[in-house]
Amino acid sequence: MRYQISICDDEQIWCELLTKLVCRWAEQRKYPIQITCFQTAEEFLFQESDKTTNIVLLDIEMKKMNGIDLAKKIRQENKEIQIIFVTGYLDYIQDGYEVEALHYLLKPITEEKLYIVLDRAAERLLFLDKSLILTIKGETIRIPFCQIRYIEVQKNYLTIHAQEDYELKQPLYELEKNLDDGFCRTGRSFLVNLHYIKKITKKEVILE
Repeated sequence: MRYQISICDDEQIWCELLTKLVCRWAEQRKYPIQITCFQTAEEFLFQESDKTTNIVLLDIEMKKMNGIDLAKKIRQENKEIQIIFVTGYLDYIQDGYEVEALHYLLKPITEEKLYIVLDRAAERLLFLDKSLILTIKGETIRIPFCQIRYIEVQKNYLTIHAQEDYELKQPLYELEKNLDDGFCRTGRSFLVNLHYIKKITKKEVILE
C-alpha cells in the first residue's frame, strides 16, 4: 500500500521537520510514500479535490481557516483519512474527538511519539483497505471489511449486514475463506466482526 501523506502547517520550519521525520519513518519500515506540504487550509482543500491523501498531519492555529474547521470539511467527504493533529495548544482536544482524529500530538513532538502514531495510522489504513468482492445479481460489489458488522445465514441464503444489507446464495464456510481473523463464528449461523463487539455473555454477543 502506498501512503499519501499531507502536512498542513503555516510554519515552514515545521513543514520541513515533519517531512524529514516522516521520510525517516517510511524508510525504516520500507513503506512507499508521497509527501505533500501545504501552508494553508485553503490550499489543501483546493489541491485535494481528488481525495488522494490518506494520512494528514494537521496544525490547528493557522491563518484564515484553522485546522479544526479543515478537519470538519475533510470528514464531510472522507471518513477513512487518518487525521493527526500536531499543535502547540491543548485548547482543542475536545474538537479532535468530534472529527474522529487519530491522535493529538503536542509540539515539540518527539520522533518516538510520531512514529507510534504513524504506525497506528498505517495499521488502520491496511484494515480499511481490505474488502470483500462479490457478484450479486450480476453486479460486482466491493464491501470493505470495516463496514461489515456481521453475516448471518438462513437456509441457503447469506445476509451481509454493512452500510447496506446484501443477500446472496452461498454457503457460509465459502464466504468465510475470503475474510480475515477479524471475524469470528458465533454458532453455525453467524460471523461477527470483532471490531463491533461491545459485550459477550454466555449466550449472546452484543454489538455496538
